[in-house]
Amino acid sequence: MRKIVELLLFLSMPLWTFSQLGDTRLPSYFGIQLRTVLPTSFVGNPTTEVKKDLLKASITQTPGYSFGGIVRVGLTELIALETGINFTQRHFKLNGSIADSGIYVSNSLDFIQYDLPINGLIYIKLSKTTFANASLGVTAGFKPTSVATSNNVSGSKFFYHTGFVDKKASLDLNGNLGFEFRSKKSGFFYLGTTVRLPTAPLFTYIATYRNQGYKVSQYGDVSGAFLGIDVRYFFKNVKARKEEQRPIE
Repeated sequence: MRKIVELLLFLSMPLWTFSQLGDTRLPSYFGIQLRTVLPTSFVGNPTTEVKKDLLKASITQTPGYSFGGIVRVGLTELIALETGINFTQRHFKLNGSIADSGIYVSNSLDFIQYDLPINGLIYIKLSKTTFANASLGVTAGFKPTSVATSNNVSGSKFFYHTGFVDKKASLDLNGNLGFEFRSKKSGFFYLGTTVRLPTAPLFTYIATYRNQGYKVSQYGDVSGAFLGIDVRYFFKNVKARKEEQRPIE
């Protein structure tokens, strides 16, 4: 727990630095985000299958979620930079079998990751209060630990499932497209879609069956690609409001 707190404090340092950038005449905004993690074959295979001898196993990513904070820094009236810190929770369904033995198991596995995205954002003004925006950037990820679970079939017969993290740091590509409604009194409300394209596997799936002296294992790479739906809220900027209300000298 202490290491996680230290990590979050370390990651929050770039947010403060980032918020100091940009045109000082344009306000910066802080917001919160909730995102669905929707694995789909459109951007990457959500299922990894492994086979060896009599062993057959699979791991399938199912819907998950992500949430965190966002800082938006204005560079011009229609261009901005965004960063933040997100917690991402992924869920996986596991299946395994041994041929000609009647052995079949199922299980589940959860995997967490901390993300630090940096995106360039462009606005398209649709009306006085409505904007479309698109962004593109990269996400630095931190995967704190490997994960594992097991099934005791009977007696000395065990099925083990492991998500092995070789490198804890990762770098992914991401893009966003959405619409936002801006209110000077209530803040900004955003609804959009996102795509995440990893440059390396999320982790390595290792399936192992053991029965006394007999052991068989096989492994395969798991993709972390997904599509998502984003809901964001940016708090109203009190400083900007005061500057707008300041009398002209």
